[in-house]
Amino acid sequence: MNPVLAAQRKYAGLTTTLKTEDDRLIISATQDCTPIAEKAKALHNAGIYGSSEMRHVASIPRVIVEKYMNETGVSFAEVMGDQTHIKRICENPDNAMFRIWPGAL
Repeated sequence: MNPVLAAQRKYAGLTTTLKTEDDRLIISATQDCTPIAEKAKALHNAGIYGSSEMRHVASIPRVIVEKYMNETGVSFAEVMGDQTHIKRICENPDNAMFRIWPGAL
C-alpha cells in the first residue's frame, strides 16, 4: 500500500477510508449504527411517529443509503428525488431496526 494515497476521514459518525491496493483505489465507509437503531427503537416504543400528514417512518444511517446506491447504481439525487428508493430501503427487512413508524408505506 502506498502511504501517500492512504487517507481516512471521519464526519458525523461516518468514517470513509481511501487506500490503494494492487494499483486499485479502494473506498470504504463504516458507521456505528447502534445509536441510530437505539434512538429509532426508543421513538417507536414511545409512539413518537409524527402526525398523520407527516410520519417519521425511519432513521436510516448514511452507510445504508450508500450501500443501496452501490447495489442499485443510482445517485444520491435519484434516491432523494424518487420515493420508490426510500420505500425500498425502509421496507427492506435488513433495515427493520431503523424503522420508527410500523405502518405500511
